[in-house]
Amino acid sequence: MNERYTESHLRNILKRTKRIAVVGVSMNEVRPSFYVARYLKLKGYEVVPINPGHAGKTAFGAMVLGSLSDIEGEVDMIDIFRQPEHVPAIVDEALERFPALQTIWMQIGVSHEEAAEKARARGVDVVMNRCPKIEYQRLFGELRMGGFNTGVISSKL
Repeated sequence: MNERYTESHLRNILKRTKRIAVVGVSMNEVRPSFYVARYLKLKGYEVVPINPGHAGKTAFGAMVLGSLSDIEGEVDMIDIFRQPEHVPAIVDEALERFPALQTIWMQIGVSHEEAAEKARARGVDVVMNRCPKIEYQRLFGELRMGGFNTGVISSKL
């Protein structure tokens, strides 16, 4: 699946989003689901970590919850770090639990067209096979030609 998303659409999603449930977050600092969630927290998003295997632990200053149903209040975005076969159940739970949900975001390597269509039919934006950390860095000027921000400004070659 090679979905196309305009830069303005992705930028709008990232600007309007305040609270993100990260489904499948890891407690292992070298796993993408850990450092992406930590990065989003550092950028000012409220991150709600979800992983039944780590429920009750603390990550990024928040209690890890076992499921989306354990979240108090609304979330703006669900960021899914699970295999595609798990996506339909996650999307169904999210649509049932969060009437004001704005975005379902599936990480790199994750897509599920049927679940996406169900969310879109409810008026929810869907992004598949992308990473919000990478898109944030790309759209808000944090990536450089080498793919990372060195923090060094120099005219030396």
